[in-house]
Amino acid sequence: MSVQHSNPGRPVRVLFVCLGNICRSPMAEGLFRHQVRQAGLAARIKTDSAGTADYHVGRAPDVRAQRACAARGMDITDLSARQVAYEDFYTFEYILAMDADNLDHLRAIRPAGAQAKLALFMDYADGPYHGRSVPDPYYGGIEDFHRTLAMIEEGAQGLLREIQRERLKSG
Repeated sequence: MSVQHSNPGRPVRVLFVCLGNICRSPMAEGLFRHQVRQAGLAARIKTDSAGTADYHVGRAPDVRAQRACAARGMDITDLSARQVAYEDFYTFEYILAMDADNLDHLRAIRPAGAQAKLALFMDYADGPYHGRSVPDPYYGGIEDFHRTLAMIEEGAQGLLREIQRERLKSG
């Protein structure tokens, strides 16, 4: 799943994508950003999140997503929902969908010649969630957000290992 990069000195850029960008993708961004900071790689890996739909543009993450992240020591209150843009396919090396429907949508709108790696986020998980879609907790309770975040953690750990092994191995 490695991605070739034309400028090795530039940070690796990762975009997490779900439907509305207020639950799954901001939680994934927040958790991955937290892991990147803990690994001392904040200058070398940059993150963002977006939605395939424009339902919540400009809104903060769902309060339940904020609470689930806060319970694990992560603050995602600085994030704001946005829609995937044409430029994203040229700005990011990794564009990772939280589910198969959003991955299909990303593939359909991907500009010809764009080099961004499109993949299902959980393809990076090593455990039982490998290859699965991240369920949308929006219509559930706080416990659903905690379960979703636990699943996301597995994908984030695998993604960080992949980037360290394939992209940051030279130093």
